Order: sequence, then C-alpha cells, then structure tokens
Amino acid sequence: MKRILPVLAGAALLTLALAACSGQPAEPTPTPVPSVSVVQEDVPILSAFSTTDLQGNEVDQSVLTGKKLTMVNVWATYCEPCKEEMPDLAQLSQNYEDVQIIGLVSDVLNADGTVNQDQVDTAIALAEEAGVTYLNLIPSQDLASNVLGQIYAVPTTFFVNEDGDQVGSVYVGARDADGWAEIIDALLEALK
Repeated sequence: MKRILPVLAGAALLTLALAACSGQPAEPTPTPVPSVSVVQEDVPILSAFSTTDLQGNEVDQSVLTGKKLTMVNVWATYCEPCKEEMPDLAQLSQNYEDVQIIGLVSDVLNADGTVNQDQVDTAIALAEEAGVTYLNLIPSQDLASNVLGQIYAVPTTFFVNEDGDQVGSVYVGARDADGWAEIIDALLEALK
C-alpha cells in the first residue's frame, strides 16, 4: 500500500503536466479593451538583453528597433500546442510590416545554464518543419531570469514596443492565425 501511493501521486502529477501542453489549444483570452495607453512602461521586459539565435548569431535588444510591435512567443520543443501554432505564426510574420515575431525556446538550456545542443537541433528541426522564418532565440541568463522565470506554461505570448516595454496583456495558450491577428490588430490600433 505504501508503494502504491507514491506511484499514484506521480501518475497524477504526470497527467497534470501533460495536460498543460497537449490536446486542444487553450481557449483564447478575450482581447483586452485598450486603455488610453496600452504600453506598460514600468514593465521593461526586453529593454536590455544579449543572446544568440538558434543558428548562433548574436542578438540584442536592437532587434526591436524599427518595428512598432514585437510578438514574443515562448515555446518548448515538447509542447504540442506550441508546435501546432508555429505555421500560423510563420504566416503572420509575413503578413505585417510593423510587427515582428520572435520565438524564445524555453527548453534548450541545461540545469547549469549551458546550451543543450541536442535540444537546439530539435528546435531548429521543428522550426524548419513548420516553415518558420522568424527569429528564434536561445535564452541567455538575463532572459532566463527576467522572462522565463515568470512563465508558468507554454506557449506564453506577450508583446513589446521598440523600447522593450510590455504592450497589452500576456496570453497563455495557443491560437490560430485569425485569433492572433485580432489581438495584433487591436494592439496596433491602440498604439496609433
């Protein structure tokens, strides 16, 4: 009996963990009604960072310059909803002139903070398979602390302006191209 309880508890935890990232995409959060200012200037999520992309190229906050809005999609290689929405994100990245999409792969670091090249290779293969041409980043120490430390489920998506300040809400769960387009259009309208 004593051995059965830990097994049952472990099975229950595994079921909960798998449910967070499998099955149907989460119901979209209603698009927030923009207030006078949708920019949360006291929330400088990406105001200063330095990292590399999946191909090893150096990237810093200057990547935000020149785009009115940047959509940051935090995803993981094990997450089915993340993988399912990637083709839609790839399509969206081609549809907007003033908006860019950046992926942040949450599961490519080892416990000691070093890059796990096998996981990076998996992320590259998944992105290629989904037709992704937008930038995907490996979390540096500052991104792991400042961004991933606040993420409790994937996919999680948030938006920032050219200064790296959060714009609008944080969205947990996958959406299709139309769902994301509705949110993006509302944010762009509010930023006018």
